[in-house]
Amino acid sequence: MSAQPSSLEQRIAKLEAIEAIKQLKARYLAACDQKQVEQIRDCFVEQSVDIDYGAVGRFSHRDQLVALFDQVGNHDYMVEMHHAQNPQITIIDEDTAEAEWGLFYYLVNTQENSLTQLGGCYRDGYRRIDGQWYIAKSHFSVDSTVASQLSDGVAQVVFAGNPQLQPAV
Repeated sequence: MSAQPSSLEQRIAKLEAIEAIKQLKARYLAACDQKQVEQIRDCFVEQSVDIDYGAVGRFSHRDQLVALFDQVGNHDYMVEMHHAQNPQITIIDEDTAEAEWGLFYYLVNTQENSLTQLGGCYRDGYRRIDGQWYIAKSHFSVDSTVASQLSDGVAQVVFAGNPQLQPAV
């Protein structure tokens, strides 16, 4: 037996939800790049959140993430570029969704004269509250890293690979 086709209104609502989630993720990443801590905070639910950014840390409230970002990453010498790509968004119901995103991240640290490039995957959960989508869960895993040190304008690779697959020293 085939599934009942969705109404036009349901299909439009699903497309609108997917677009709103794409805009939310873009807003979050742009706020990170532009060092806009209040905008970062506003992308997450106010209630309990499940954030696991691996080596960066685990957080159960958005203010914990924002505090760490403000302390560690909110500096002019940290020039960042976050590019999310290839979203695979699943609308679970009218108020919940989940997604996987690829991430290309590049950091120029002018204080330490270093360059870092990461590739990885976000696994996110979303909730719609009062008509607005928020990030309720965000887990990030690193798939690849290239870390370089700058000396006399020349970049020397310090590490390249998947840091999770490296043997302990």
